[in-house]
Amino acid sequence: MLLLLCSGVDAWAHNVAEGDKGYIQETSGIQILPFIYLGAKHMVTGYDHLLFLFGVIFFLYRLKDVGIYVTLFAIGHSTTLLFGVLTGISANAYLIDAIIGLSVVYKALDNLGAFQRWFGFQPNTKIATLVFGFFHGFGLATKIIEFEIAQDGLIPNLLAFNVGVEMGQLLALGAILIIMGYWRKTTSFMRHAFAANTLLMTAGLILAGYQLVGYAVA
Repeated sequence: MLLLLCSGVDAWAHNVAEGDKGYIQETSGIQILPFIYLGAKHMVTGYDHLLFLFGVIFFLYRLKDVGIYVTLFAIGHSTTLLFGVLTGISANAYLIDAIIGLSVVYKALDNLGAFQRWFGFQPNTKIATLVFGFFHGFGLATKIIEFEIAQDGLIPNLLAFNVGVEMGQLLALGAILIIMGYWRKTTSFMRHAFAANTLLMTAGLILAGYQLVGYAVA
């Protein structure tokens, strides 16, 4: 793990393929379908988003509850994505992505009931999901700003990208729910829930640690 943390300085979270990066930088004018594709691709391949969503729905059994939490995350993600790009306000990508890694840690600890045992209270999970959605969207906005996206067609392209992100989220969520549905039917689900969330927490710590090392080195 230490070798991994010291092996590079490039931010992992919200990473964009070089070909996609070049397209974003060179294109101008309204390009609805390409930006929908880019948004969906980002979400489906965005392991930081997927890990957080996996933690959010881990113990949610009703589709109504899943819909509420995913909607809150989408509202937060969309708000700061649009706000950040349109205003040009950004932050250090390493620090934002470190917070995103810690959001995964938070959700794993929440699933393990750690806050109740350690501090005697339970944080409002809906508010936390919305707040971390803000950070996830702001992280992506910071990355897009770095690409200096063309002003010609900016708003339609940005809205299309955001639509693609939400479409990708629904696709990823559907796959996660199918897998979770089969797993929950097994007798081993509750026995392995602790281990699964421990691994989730570890993944979040690695992501956060990697970004903090990147920040220190860069």
